[in-house]
Amino acid sequence: MNHLKSREPGSVVLPGTVSATLRAELIAFRRDLHMHPELGNQEIRTTAALKARLEAAGLAPKVLATGTGLVCDIGTSEGARSSDKGGGGRRVGRVRPMLAIRADIDALPIPDVKTVAYRSTVPNRAHACGHDVHTTTVLGAGLVLAELDRQGLLPNAVRLIFQPAEEVLPGGATDAIESGVLDGVGRIIAVHCDPKVDAGRIGLRPGPITSACDRLEVTLDGPGGHTARPHLTTDLVTAAARIATDVPALLARRVDARSGLAVTWGRIEAGHACNVIPQHAELSGTVRCLDLPGWRDAPDLVHAAIDEIATLHRAKSTINYVRGVPPVVNDPVITELLRDAMTARRGPYAIEDTEQSLGGEDFSWYLEHVPGAMARLGVRTPGDPTRRDLHCGDFDVDEDAIEVGVELFTAAALLGGRG
Repeated sequence: MNHLKSREPGSVVLPGTVSATLRAELIAFRRDLHMHPELGNQEIRTTAALKARLEAAGLAPKVLATGTGLVCDIGTSEGARSSDKGGGGRRVGRVRPMLAIRADIDALPIPDVKTVAYRSTVPNRAHACGHDVHTTTVLGAGLVLAELDRQGLLPNAVRLIFQPAEEVLPGGATDAIESGVLDGVGRIIAVHCDPKVDAGRIGLRPGPITSACDRLEVTLDGPGGHTARPHLTTDLVTAAARIATDVPALLARRVDARSGLAVTWGRIEAGHACNVIPQHAELSGTVRCLDLPGWRDAPDLVHAAIDEIATLHRAKSTINYVRGVPPVVNDPVITELLRDAMTARRGPYAIEDTEQSLGGEDFSWYLEHVPGAMARLGVRTPGDPTRRDLHCGDFDVDEDAIEVGVELFTAAALLGGRG
């Protein structure tokens, strides 16, 4: 059912709405992706499908150096030029940096447990984070913007970035950036599905909208021994338990609480018998942080806390601290561009404030180089009481969200390219 018939457009009238034909095509495209999910850096079929559709629209997408993912420029046949204030055409003028629109294209290694016609056909693989929706909205925006460019209505060039391996730390964004996807780009925007927001709406937040996320792996070693004589050896089980409980407590007293630095363990493993003190123990978990300064200090602080406790218990520690992603920090000006774009398309009622998520997103790496912003794209069917979450096997979306994403991106390109 289409829930988007009732609109309250803003005062700015923009071209580039989604036709019924394109809407149906994009839903079919999203379902095809959903049925054929591919993990990070393995998105061969997805890349080929995107490339074929963009080429059919007269565009010239290029596969990234990593072998999957694409970059595609729109409006560069005549150069990225200033808009002609006096009419609908373009004039040669100062070349302005492009607006980039980014999508992530990979899936997750979990089973799809939904009962729908477009359920994943690949065992233990699912688009359970909405990347199929992100990809489809950027594709749809590209198709609309390409048509507007042919009509001379696109005021400035736009770059589409279809990025692989977002779910693989430290994220495929780093490889994409190294391959030059930001060359000539002045601003970048994206969306992320949000199952807590109704389809037809977006969530916006200036400043941090996600958190930093790193991976932490700790191994402890000792001589082992009998549980009857723990005083003669290194009690690794106790050492591991103290690290698990005391490291988060220590960090809470060594970091500004507003940084939100938190270590959470997902795995502890030690020993094989009830009366044997083991020689080896392992812990692994995540380190999350709400702000950039805290994230940059986190590795040294975490190392020091673990070493302190391990030394106290006479355990030899080895720490593997894997840098993940910094927080996504939305630029206030570009956040307002997204607000203006959504207001122009659907009115101010279609926008809500959103909170900072504790999840990580490698879109943050782009923002280390150029200003940008990410919006939360509502995917919950209005009135549906079912609670769904990202990274769950039953995750699904209200496909009306695709049209909303396309119109948000196209309006942002049109408004952001003026002046």
